[in-house]
Amino acid sequence: MEKTITVPTGYVRHLLFMAESQGFDTDDLLRHVDISREEMAENTGLPAYKFGLLYQHIMWIAQDESFGMLSGGRVPNGTFRMMCHAIIHCTTLERALRRCSDFYEICRGSMIKPVLVRRGRYAKVSFAPIESLSPADFEALMDNESPLQIRTSLSMWHHFMSWLIGRRLELKAAYFHFADPGDADQYVKLFQSEVKFSQHEDAIVFPAHFLDLPLAQNEESLRGFLKTAPYQLIVMVDDDKSLKARVISMLGKDFSRELPSAEEVARALHMSVSTLRRRLLEEGTSYQKIKDDERRAAAINYMNSPQLSINDVAGLMGFDEPSAFFRSFKKWTGMTPGEYRRSTEYTEHYR
Repeated sequence: MEKTITVPTGYVRHLLFMAESQGFDTDDLLRHVDISREEMAENTGLPAYKFGLLYQHIMWIAQDESFGMLSGGRVPNGTFRMMCHAIIHCTTLERALRRCSDFYEICRGSMIKPVLVRRGRYAKVSFAPIESLSPADFEALMDNESPLQIRTSLSMWHHFMSWLIGRRLELKAAYFHFADPGDADQYVKLFQSEVKFSQHEDAIVFPAHFLDLPLAQNEESLRGFLKTAPYQLIVMVDDDKSLKARVISMLGKDFSRELPSAEEVARALHMSVSTLRRRLLEEGTSYQKIKDDERRAAAINYMNSPQLSINDVAGLMGFDEPSAFFRSFKKWTGMTPGEYRRSTEYTEHYR
């Protein structure tokens, strides 16, 4: 089977630390999603779907969808879902982001909202206080937030924007107001861009043309996304510098939409299709194989999420007919989806 997509165990430990500081029994939290202390002690990372289940559970029992992220208050469960429904029919990413900002201005709980600024060739998304919070109180709030919370919040917004347009939003830079916390390499690995500390604000900067892209999602793909949230917002990228890794980054983790052609990928990488194919061949792979491998890995990771029905997984994988997904899954794994969930492969993943 494919290697499981993971998140660093440091993320899990920080999430549990915050839960414990609010009086929650961390052993109960881990038992609820079948995460063992032994898994926590390993350096190989925790399966992303398990981290997603843990995050969902903590948000639910804390009754706070902003748990572990910037907010300045407790955000009622269901807020993110309503925000997604409010923006899903926007025609471009820019309109969606501006509506997100308006939504957080009026929603209950949050004292912080995302803000989009577009100037010339570049645009940035940063954080700002809602109108009822003074600049001084906002500055004090940000100073009291941990670097990891700020990093997580910016990363989640980056991944959410990428999901909306159906491709990775390539960043020019990520800025943070705090000093280098000592693990700058993790920031570069996460944002895959220039990273600067001790700046006047926390922000991600990217080419402005991304704002003109249409949303690649609809209400149907949103349903599957919300069932697994925050899974697609926390899956990590690695620091592999190969061309294969760059292609995988461009494909992203959303397989509900049509993937780009080899010609489109080559154009985005500023090379000819023949050069793309030759260089991938030198790395022992091909564009078609990368697409097949990534789709197979995504299908298995979704199948490892027990809250998703097989039909849900089929929809998340972009299949209009479940029967077509059944055939593809059997081709990929040698088992039908039903056989997989009855197999030791599944039970061992979810144990």
